[in-house]
Amino acid sequence: MRSGAMDEQYADECRQALAREQARSLSETDDWGHVDRDRVHRDWDVLYKELATHLDGSLPEDRHIQELVHRHFEIACRFYTPSREAYAGMALFYAENGPMREFHNSYHPRMVDFLGEAMRVYARQGAGFPS
Repeated sequence: MRSGAMDEQYADECRQALAREQARSLSETDDWGHVDRDRVHRDWDVLYKELATHLDGSLPEDRHIQELVHRHFEIACRFYTPSREAYAGMALFYAENGPMREFHNSYHPRMVDFLGEAMRVYARQGAGFPS
């Protein structure tokens, strides 16, 4: 399913899962006080620069892209381990929040759309998500 084809009811469930899980995690971890945010931002910067070199000529479901998305998921898990729905909700947040869209697209003009679809593929595959 391409990002434009995501069922709106499921998209709303994903948005709600992200909001609910992040709120719970923030309250349980003193606003993610355990996270080395500088390190997270450096690691995402390295990852996004690498991913940007693969956007032209790759598909979101390609194995090498999914390996990069797995790294993205592992970095996100430094905050908390999101459900499949919350991870898909994160992709929607990147696309729907102006500053987040601008930030991600600063690496490549198609980063948000490509990464979002790759994240949804990763979520559908289900590896690493809580039951």
